[in-house]
Amino acid sequence: MGASLASGRKGRRSRRAPMAEINVTPFVDVMLVLLIIFMVTAPLLASGVPIELPESRANALDQDPEQVTVSIDEEGVIFIGDNVVPIGGFPEALAALTPEGGEQPDIVLRGDTSLQYGRVMAVMGELNRAGFNSIALLTSGSDTAP
Repeated sequence: MGASLASGRKGRRSRRAPMAEINVTPFVDVMLVLLIIFMVTAPLLASGVPIELPESRANALDQDPEQVTVSIDEEGVIFIGDNVVPIGGFPEALAALTPEGGEQPDIVLRGDTSLQYGRVMAVMGELNRAGFNSIALLTSGSDTAP
């Protein structure tokens, strides 16, 4: 009764060889999908207001997460972030940006290339009047000298 049932295979053991390959196809598929998602969403994170910026050879400034972006599109409409500022409501919108007794945030001013100089200066004057003294003008990079 104590006989072994596998008596015909005494000398041989069935061993499985360890699998030394890693299937990277699913990993590559996931990485390509993530790459496409980041490529599509990255330009949207900068600012949602489409503006054609003037060119400049100025050095880039450091970006601060507490910066406030003020944009002026080709029609002269003012945006704070992605929000449209109603006509005549710019001083009130600037007053809402300043915390009580807090420090003024840095302002990044984006102006369309087709704007008149006077419109940009009027917005800068309102910013200065509201106490915003640190204003950076945003441009696109250029390799050629003016």
